[in-house]
Amino acid sequence: MKYEIKYKPAYSMLVVNLDKGEAITGESGALTYMDPTIEAHTRKREKSLLGSIGLTLFGGQSFWVNDYVAERGPGEVALVAAPVGDIEKLEITLDQGFIIQKSAYIASTQGIDLDVKWEGFTKGLFGQGLFMLKATGNGQLFINTFGAIDTHKLEAGQTLIVDNFHLVGFSASCSYKVTRFGGLKETLLSGEGLVTQITGPGEVHIQTKNLREFVEWLWTLLEPRVRSRAR
Repeated sequence: MKYEIKYKPAYSMLVVNLDKGEAITGESGALTYMDPTIEAHTRKREKSLLGSIGLTLFGGQSFWVNDYVAERGPGEVALVAAPVGDIEKLEITLDQGFIIQKSAYIASTQGIDLDVKWEGFTKGLFGQGLFMLKATGNGQLFINTFGAIDTHKLEAGQTLIVDNFHLVGFSASCSYKVTRFGGLKETLLSGEGLVTQITGPGEVHIQTKNLREFVEWLWTLLEPRVRSRAR
């Protein structure tokens, strides 16, 4: 499988060239175009109906995914993400997995296992709207971000503190701890809330923009009009 990420970093699009018999799995709604040699097969994200519903409601992901298979010969598939931002490839090996935001997933090759029920972050991030999945196996995983991707390579014992809404993912070889931002005053008044302290070795991927803050900014523009029409 060959691929190209075009129009980086603001309007990235993933273009995948499949040989006959090859396939890639994409997030529902991510398709831009595909050749007629490609067959799309839609399936539930999880075998469990309740699991798929739970991921849709709480993880920010679609109920469905699409498997794009080059059944009638070589072909091209192009995938994009909803947010304005970048797309990056992560290499998943049997020795090195990744933990990523569920909302950052855009596509993966057939050798990747996505554990959507992984609960490593459940307690620390409850109420923050940040849900993570664990990617293992052997293949390529494509992630999307809001804004550009800022990558940090941590040495063993090196630590980075990341705002939870800017955190996209990190190597499974890293250890992490979810903490408050400073003391009680800082947690309540700084606008940061919870942060994640990540310690290497491994990679940490951060998005340069914060979708929650963007939505809040939009609301400051829309709220006066909404109120005026409601009167």
